[in-house]
Order: sequence, then C-alpha cells, then structure tokens
Amino acid sequence: MRLSSCPCKTCNMPGEAQPVTVEIGLNAVIVAVVSRSPRILAVSEADGDARDSLPFGPFDPARHRTFEASLRARVEKRTALKLGYIEQLYTFGDRGRQRLPGEEGKHMVSVGYLALTRTDAENNERLAEAGAHWRDWYGYLPWEDWRLGRPAILDQSILPALARWESGDEKSASAQRRSRIRLAFGLDDFPWDEERVLERYELLYEAGLVREAVIDGHCRDPESPAAGLAMRHDHRRIVATAVARLRGKLKYRPVVFELMPPAFTLTDLQATVEAISGRHLHKQNFRRLVEGAELVEPTGETLASTGGRPAALFRFRRQILDERPAPGLKVGGR
Repeated sequence: MRLSSCPCKTCNMPGEAQPVTVEIGLNAVIVAVVSRSPRILAVSEADGDARDSLPFGPFDPARHRTFEASLRARVEKRTALKLGYIEQLYTFGDRGRQRLPGEEGKHMVSVGYLALTRTDAENNERLAEAGAHWRDWYGYLPWEDWRLGRPAILDQSILPALARWESGDEKSASAQRRSRIRLAFGLDDFPWDEERVLERYELLYEAGLVREAVIDGHCRDPESPAAGLAMRHDHRRIVATAVARLRGKLKYRPVVFELMPPAFTLTDLQATVEAISGRHLHKQNFRRLVEGAELVEPTGETLASTGGRPAALFRFRRQILDERPAPGLKVGGR
C-alpha cells in the first residue's frame, strides 16, 4: 500500500520538500519451539547479503480487509504455514530504517506482528523450498539466555564495552547512561528483568555494540565488539520487541499452549516456558505453579519414550478462559 503527501499547490510551493511516497508493509516475528529451542522464522534473500530478514510483504487493501488477514494469507501462500495466535506489536517507521538504494523518494513503514505456531518435518521441507528457515532467537540475542546461568558474553564483552561507552561522555550524560545500564542489565541492586529485552538491545545499538549500528552509520568504530547475529534493516529490533512482548504475555495469558502439541508432558511444558523466558525454573515449584493455576488436565494417557518411567500426558484446560480474566504462568523474576 502506498500513500503520498498532499499534491495540492499550497503544500508543494517552490522551495518546499517534494512529496514522499509512504509504503506500508507487514513484518512477522513467527515463533515456534523446536527441540526445546525458541525459533524464529527467518528468510534469506538472493542478493548476496547473508543476514537474515523477517518475513515481509506489502499490505494490499484491494485484496485483504485487515492487516492480519493479509499477513496470514501471505505467510500461508509462501510457506504453507498456518499461523495460530497473532497480535500486532508496533509500527516501525523511523527514517533510514531500510537503508535501501534510492530510498530518498520513498519511506517504508512496517507494522510488526508476533505470531505463534507449531511446526513439523513436512512444514520444514516446504519452508526450505521457500527460502525460509528456523533460527534460534538466542543467536540474535545471546545475552538473553540464562537457562544455564549468567551468559558469559555479558562479563566478557558487553558490560566492559558499555562501561567504556558510559564514561566516554560528559558527566551528566554519563550518569544517565549508567542509570539505564544498571536498570536494563540488572547491575548493583537491580535484579535482571527478563522482559527488558528491547531496552537492552537499544542500549547496545546506541553504544555501537551491534553490527546494525555500524551499517546504519550510527557508530563509526567498526572494531567495536559485535554482539549476536545481525539482521537486515531494523529487524533485530523488531525481534527484541516480540521477545519482550511474549515473555510478558506468558504471565497473564495462556499463550504458551499455542506452542505446545495437543498432548504434552509437564517436563516439555516446563522446557518450553524456560526456552521463552530464558531462565531456569525449579521442577517442583513449576509443577506446583501449573497445578495451582489449573491450566492443564490429565489426558489419562502416558508417554513411554522418556528414557525412564512413563510420563503422564496433559492437555490445556480451555475452561480456564471462562473462569479467570488473566490465566497465565506467573514465573517470577530473578
């Protein structure tokens, strides 16, 4: 969809800026959990640039009444992937976000979406044919994965580099930067908050510690340590926005079950929650939390292929949606 600035003579007097075409597109952060790993559907372009992109397509109001309908149709047509839960994230429209040749005459605005789905071997084969693949989201955001403890990248490179960035400005700005770093990264008396994903990414971008900052011309030092895999345009920022939204959503909506098969073990449910939240959960505490929330019910069947005793299978108890306004898994912070 394209929108242009007003063509009237008053708005286009000599010396005034020329009309700019605005293009509206749809970006999707499509999430699945594969082998207990949180994956995002990424696409590769045939232009020699190895960086991943998010699935993207223009909105065509002549064919689709809503953005969501357009997004679902485009994803299914290209990948045969049917999306489950979907919600709008944010509208991304900063100038220069696309960094495309000849972009001076147009401006791209993307409406970002978070979508949840399940995948299988048949879907993966179709995705590969379409030039799409599942990528572990911690490849883009490695400092967010605390499942095995504090990520080494924090103390080895990120925090020392942020300390240098903090001290490299005037006193008042330095104090403000220090406050933001402490809050975002859980330093001193602040706890690590798994939902501050976007704040952490934006700090790293400002400090020139992600490759996108160098590509965008924001950082002039190409020797700065590059944290995580870079993506095209501002797609990693959109990913950070989606991860933060999903982590928060887990606590007050049963969205995790959109990522689970119809029947599952409590161990698999815990592993999925840990994958999304990026934190390790105590087994017995998690089971008490699930039982207390009354989110699941036993199917009466067991799974024998666990390597030990047969594990009971459970399913999502859908009646909870009519019983409570905010039925989620309120996993606590660190």
